Formats: sequence, structure tokens, C-alpha cells
Amino acid sequence: MAAPGRRTGVLGGTFDPPHIGHLLAALNVRHALSLDEVLLVVANDPWQKTAERPVTPAADRMAMVQAAIEGLDGLVASDLEIGRGGPSYMVDTLAELAAADPGGERFLIVGADAAAGLLTWDRADRLPELATLVLVDRPGIECDAPPDGWPLRRVEIPRIELASTDLRARVADGRPLDLLVPPGVWSVIRDRRLYGFRSS
Repeated sequence: MAAPGRRTGVLGGTFDPPHIGHLLAALNVRHALSLDEVLLVVANDPWQKTAERPVTPAADRMAMVQAAIEGLDGLVASDLEIGRGGPSYMVDTLAELAAADPGGERFLIVGADAAAGLLTWDRADRLPELATLVLVDRPGIECDAPPDGWPLRRVEIPRIELASTDLRARVADGRPLDLLVPPGVWSVIRDRRLYGFRSS
């Protein structure tokens, strides 16, 4: 949990698997907004995704995020939603962080894809009172602003086209993930035989 009065970034996700795009977003936002820390909050049950496809168990995804941030100052792997159990709702996570640190500031970090679906999130109308929205912009990609009344910051990061869907397919096909995920994430995938991994 964040220390009192801290400026905390919150990057929620399925992280199935986490990749360098996630880390670039977290590190660049932390630097640009002078945040004390950025929490990478691992969803327990990402309800908008589990309705469409199987999701890797939360314990495995948490292990990958822990491995991904090793040695990166200011990034924290958070199991807040895993500990709460059930479907993961960002509004509950932000409310819990606010209750634990009433004097702190929270910054909800989202990319263009997440921003497009923001109003479909559970109790989305409560999000503006709980955190400042941070839109991660990539050169050449349009990212619509949220509705009026949402506190907003924009942070530009390098454009890297990565999708967890493709990374899972690469593992299943035996293609390399070198430089696409941190070495520690690849170790977890290999050791736990995730995504259909098979030794060569």
C-alpha cells in the first residue's frame, strides 16, 4: 500500500503476459509526472476479457509482473485486486487506495485502447473523483479525450506495437520473445509452461 501523501500512478491490467510496452508506459509516466511510484495492478478476474477467452491464472500473471519490474525503481507489482477476489473493478481499487491514503494523489494510466472503452467500465462515472486520468499517447496514434469534467494529463511515450495476444501466439508457435518481454518474464513462462510453451 502507498505511503501517506504520495503521488501514485495506477496501471491496471491483465498482464497476460506483461511486456516492454507496459514498462515503457509506467516508467515514462512516472518520470513525466514526478510520481513516487507506479503500481502495476494485476487483475484477479478481468471480467471484460474472461467473457471472451481463457485467462492465465492470477498467480502466474502476478509472478510475471514481479519478474518484469525487477530492478526498475519506482515500479511496484500490486496484488490488491487478487487479494480482493472476484471480478476486478478499477473503481474499487482506486477507492481502496484513496481510503488508505486520503492525502495522496492517484493517477490512472490508460492507453488509447483502454481509453476508448473507458465508459464501459463498471461505475465509470466515479473514476474522475478518485484519480486523474493519464492518457498515454504514442506518436501517430489518435487518442480521444474523455468526457468533459474528467481531470486529464497526457504523456507521450515511444511507439512500440506490441500485443499480449501476439506474444501468447509466439510462445505457442515456438517463436522467440527476446527483447519483447523482460528476461524474468520469459523465465516464468518457461518454468511454468505457460501459453503452450514447449522446450525445443
